[in-house]
Amino acid sequence: MTIHHILVIGSGSVGKRHLRNFSDLGCRVSAIDPRKDRLEEAAGEVTLEGSFQDLGEAIWKGGGFSGAVVASPPKFHVSQCIELAREGIPILLEKPVAKTLREALELNDALTEYPGTKLLLGYSYRWWPPLNDVRSRINSGVIGLPLHAKFVMSAHLADWHPWEHYKDFFMASRELGGGALLDESHFIDLMISFFGIPNEVFAVIENIGGLDIDTDDNVDIIASYRNGPRVTLHLDLFGRPHEKFISVTGETGTLGWSFEPNRIRLGRDMGQVWTDDEFTFERNEMFIETAKEFIGLLEGRTAPRCTLRDGINVLRVIEACRESASKGKIVTVGA
Repeated sequence: MTIHHILVIGSGSVGKRHLRNFSDLGCRVSAIDPRKDRLEEAAGEVTLEGSFQDLGEAIWKGGGFSGAVVASPPKFHVSQCIELAREGIPILLEKPVAKTLREALELNDALTEYPGTKLLLGYSYRWWPPLNDVRSRINSGVIGLPLHAKFVMSAHLADWHPWEHYKDFFMASRELGGGALLDESHFIDLMISFFGIPNEVFAVIENIGGLDIDTDDNVDIIASYRNGPRVTLHLDLFGRPHEKFISVTGETGTLGWSFEPNRIRLGRDMGQVWTDDEFTFERNEMFIETAKEFIGLLEGRTAPRCTLRDGINVLRVIEACRESASKGKIVTVGA
């Protein structure tokens, strides 16, 4: 049995989660972070084979890696992925692919020089069983033709990492690739996986929450399809209580999913009459399933469920939203 050695780049919250999960799955793990305190924290949670402060040092001293997780701020994703591809190291890339569509396309072009590169993109809700159930029910026609859908993520940034001040978190920095639109593009990815790429978007992207950060903290998007539903997406960084939910209304009923409580609801009546399916999955399970798929990719047993192309499609929508917000008008999503 092969014991894989996984390098995790970035030892912040999600990086430490990956270190724990891969270690629990029987892998050897090493970590990179420019901050020594984060490396020390990681070493207190798992046994690290190696501890490094930059990728060049890790590649030089690490002794070979089966794969690498890029869990650094989005600003660094492209350069780190190219360096890993050059070394022939498979990549699990945390979302988003990059800060901008242009950078993501540069990565796509660069990887053509390394055609054997294996890359799995970590839009982790792709591995959340209730959402896969929702997608299947929509496709089966349980509510008829979808007419309207609503995607909402509202959660106060200060609650995300209570062990550190939120201004020390990359989400507070536009330069590093923070902000509601980029980081919560999970919901744009889910919209695309449910309904495809929209034809047009109208967006408002703003900073209104009094968090004293330089990134967007409030995003409202209307996405239109020629042969699909009208979709509204709301993302914000100041909501309390936290809310994450999706609601899809079709010709014959409404199908809804919520993160808390973790359930799917189906309603077909004028009144508040719902059929509920409750789930007990914990959030970390989607990350574990992502890690298992990455190990399967390393061993040639699985194909990536979420690809670089999927991430580029998300950034196509984000690019159109940014243009719409800057011009105050409806924008066609580019090919």
